[in-house]
Parts: sequence; structure tokens; C-alpha cells
Amino acid sequence: MNSLLFAIAYWWLNVFYALTAVIASLLPGRGALTAVIRFYSARQLWALRAFGGIKVNLKGQERLPAGAFIIGAKHHSWGDGFVMFANVPNLSFVTGDHLEKIPLLRGILQKLGAIVVDSCGGPEARKALSQQAAAAHAEGRRILIYPEGHLCAPGERFRYRTGIFHMYKDFDLPVVPVATNLSCFWRKQDFKKTPGTATIEFLNPIPTGLLRGEFMARLEAACETRTNELIALATGEPVREAVLVEWDEKRKVNYRVERA
Repeated sequence: MNSLLFAIAYWWLNVFYALTAVIASLLPGRGALTAVIRFYSARQLWALRAFGGIKVNLKGQERLPAGAFIIGAKHHSWGDGFVMFANVPNLSFVTGDHLEKIPLLRGILQKLGAIVVDSCGGPEARKALSQQAAAAHAEGRRILIYPEGHLCAPGERFRYRTGIFHMYKDFDLPVVPVATNLSCFWRKQDFKKTPGTATIEFLNPIPTGLLRGEFMARLEAACETRTNELIALATGEPVREAVLVEWDEKRKVNYRVERA
């Protein structure tokens, strides 16, 4: 029943705020549209708690630097984005171009200043990421990116992509890793919701000036280690290392990468 009630609220809020966002996108500036998106995100979190039975405990906000920074987050669920937009002001975000295919959303993304890149990656995606992220940085916005580029089930991890390192290096900004166990309660895009208290946690910022290898290792270690601990906390099971998976573009499925 929790899942059904939340699904009804979720889609009602989507339709209502999509239409509101379209109207806001016609107004000068980005302020009105940003306010709509933040209020929409807060309403979705309220619905998740009231109807889905899932409370989100956000931790580590005192670790966020002043001014501009980059958020490198573990991505478990559609709910992740609601938490970030409801709680981090002046936020831009990196997303795949699949969202532009949703009716009405293309114009909203452009007005928001979203950083839209080719989901398949490659040199052109890297160039687009650099150019669009530079525009967001020039306006002093915080930038949210999911370095794995995929939604993960509990206990899964994808290879961390280096696009976040290039932004970190080019803009000389600290990166705040984020851990989560939200998938234990709302797995990826699944209809089913499991009542409980999820935790999303901002971790200690990674300072500027590191080389690529050290930066990527520190980012992945921070996100994965704490995420595995939070999953263990939610499930009551021992802490386990996440399994590396890859995305099969042809079959549209994930497959496990066996250890060497």
C-alpha cells in the first residue's frame, strides 16, 4: 500500500510541478524556476515520508564548503536528486541526454543551466561537459555529478568516470563525496518502497591540487566505503565490498565483472 500511495503522489506532483516549471521557465532569469524545482523536490521528500514510509536522514551538511564546490555522489535512486535540490542552494547538475527526450523537459533543463552530456560518453561528451560546466562555474554555482553515470543497486558499483576530475582540476574546486543507502528503501526506479530511515551523508571534502590517480582513488574510496557501511546499517548485515558491474548497451542490462 505504501508503494501505491507514493506512486500516486509522485506522478501527481510530477505533472503539477512540470506545468508550473514550464510557466516559470518563461519568466526572466533563473530564480523563479529554481524556486519551483526546490519546492518540488521538498514536496517529493514529504510524499516519500508521508506515503512511502521512508524518512531521509541527511548528515554532514556542516562539512560543505562556503562558495562554489563540486558534489561527487553515489547514485542509488531517483530520490537522490530530490535530496540534493531540496537542501543545496544554487545547484547545477550533470545529466545524460536521455532526459531531453521527455516532453517539456528540454526547455526546463536549458533554463536551469543543466549540464547535459551524451550518455554514451566519448570525446564529444567530454568536450560538452567541459564547456557547460565552465558556464556553471563562471556563475558561481555548485555542481552535482554522479561519477559512475548509473543508478546502482545495493552492493553494486560502476567504474568511476574521470569527468569529475577534469572539472576538479579545471576549476580548482574542492569535491564533496556523498554516500547513501537509499537503495535499501527505494531501489533505483522500482515501484516497491520499503519503509524505514535512509541516510545520505556528505563526507569530508577532497582538497584541490591532487593528481588524477590519487583524486579518483580518494573519491571512490570515500563514497564506496561509507556507502557500504550505511547499507550494513540499514540491513543489519556485515559490511561487504560492493560488486563491480558494467552496463551492456546492446542488451540494456548490467553484468557482473569477475575478479581477475
